[in-house]
Amino acid sequence: MVTKQFSGSADEADLRRADSLAREIFSDVANKWALLIIEALGDRTLRFSELRTEVEGISHKMLTQNLRMLERNGLAERTAHPTVPPRVEYALTGPGRGLLATVDAMCEWTHRHIADIDEARRRFGG
Repeated sequence: MVTKQFSGSADEADLRRADSLAREIFSDVANKWALLIIEALGDRTLRFSELRTEVEGISHKMLTQNLRMLERNGLAERTAHPTVPPRVEYALTGPGRGLLATVDAMCEWTHRHIADIDEARRRFGG
């Protein structure tokens, strides 16, 4: 995967452009696993196994891929402690905590409208 570099142009920050860095970032973080990991980390540091417990249903592979993506985008940081066995912890960075506010708002929106959406799905046929 080739990661785009920000050149400072407005085109790179335009989500409507297929070749923009902004769209690549949006695509990375706008997936259920990334959002759930960000929510789980909240304001606390967690180990890999703790994250796996917090984000029910995520596979080892998906957790690893999403943590690497969040780290690559500067939203999460990985700290490896030189112990035996090694202890690795994950936490949100400043930009990750900034995104957490948006994720929290999405969670609140979901809670507020879940009954409406459930009813609409029933009317739609499943």
